[in-house]
Amino acid sequence: MNSLCARLVEDPDKDPRGGPGPRGGPIVTRTASGPTLEFWRAVLLGDVASVSRLLASPGSGLSPDVVFDTSDPERWREFRFNIRALRLWSLTYVEELTTPIHVAANRGHEQVLQLLLNRGAQPDAAPGGRTALHEKLLSGTAINILEHIGSFPFPLISFGNRPSNSIASCAELLLRFGASVDGRSEEGEETPLHVAARGGLVELAALLLRKGACPDARDAEGRTPLLAACSVSFLSPTEVEEATSRCLHLCHLLLSVGADADAADHDRQRPLHLACRRGNVAVAELLLSQGVSVNAMDYGGHTALHWALQGPPAALPCSPEQVVRALLNHGAVRIWPGALPKVLERWCEFPRIIEVLMNTYSFVKLPGEAEDLIPPEVLKHQDFYSSLFALVGRPRCLKHLSRHALRSRLAGCLSQALPQLPLPPSLLGYLQLDFEDILY
Repeated sequence: MNSLCARLVEDPDKDPRGGPGPRGGPIVTRTASGPTLEFWRAVLLGDVASVSRLLASPGSGLSPDVVFDTSDPERWREFRFNIRALRLWSLTYVEELTTPIHVAANRGHEQVLQLLLNRGAQPDAAPGGRTALHEKLLSGTAINILEHIGSFPFPLISFGNRPSNSIASCAELLLRFGASVDGRSEEGEETPLHVAARGGLVELAALLLRKGACPDARDAEGRTPLLAACSVSFLSPTEVEEATSRCLHLCHLLLSVGADADAADHDRQRPLHLACRRGNVAVAELLLSQGVSVNAMDYGGHTALHWALQGPPAALPCSPEQVVRALLNHGAVRIWPGALPKVLERWCEFPRIIEVLMNTYSFVKLPGEAEDLIPPEVLKHQDFYSSLFALVGRPRCLKHLSRHALRSRLAGCLSQALPQLPLPPSLLGYLQLDFEDILY
């Protein structure tokens, strides 16, 4: 450990990324021993008394804005705990350059962070490409991920697993000392609000918005925080309920402060596309209630309905048919009848998806060999599929034909007009494609 090396950037006019600064002065390189090593360890461990003593020591040459170069993985192994291999935790000392406030914020050492800021540390310093506020929010994102995995590596329990109130306290402290609420990361141009939204950090997103964060800021890919919130994939089926709940709360929060519900990124992906791709019916219905473009296409020519039907079944919540039904009730264009066999083959274990799609047509148009697409293991849905194939080439019942005619007439204003009709709930539900698990 005594051979540990650290580059210390002491001149504020020098470029912290390694080149000469405006005055052409070189970056000072020193061996991390004595006060330097002691200072680094004190910051890592949250030893506020030692940090204070070392900064006040006249011969230490240390400052609150000293920049550490941690690019040598072997020499910093003691403090890295092989975190890079996990690909789950964003610790600032994996970056080439980092500062004491980055480490203190990331570790949740609020007292050390307070001391450093009081001593003049720059809250928006970003030698490694991200500010300390970004790092604090990223550490909270990692905590959420690890909690859903269900096990923690011991070193993370010791240092990284901080309660959410610590995350909020450190973030608020940085903001109070002048950290930019809309500061950008160097690589992805993400704001802190993007990070909070992507990590499902509802309370921190609310804090940032109270401090004036822009709800429609765009990152390097054109994503807004709302798109970031809707883009999170589920790690496992057990995570779905909590993750969808957090996503819904974030969307409500962002929309309440004026976020654009229909904002598209550089690939023309919209929040509705992402919500439908992940089967998040609550978020999809929220976005639809905001009047978003249900038939807007991305660059690949996919609408929200296409994404709902292309999402991986195993990764979706237990009721993907609700997303399809919501889209169709808000005027989504039906899929081309020639694609129905492909949909039938893909979603045969979800017969309600097949039911709601078939109920948007006046007749069942399937090729004769479509029956062979149903594997034996879905025989538990035999009654439904018997009713489906019995209708091939035959007229639908008058009740359904009446529903189809009314829905076709109201196509442009279906979601607004149907609830206003003076109809009993059962009939209104029928018009809105309630599931019956059989076709007539």
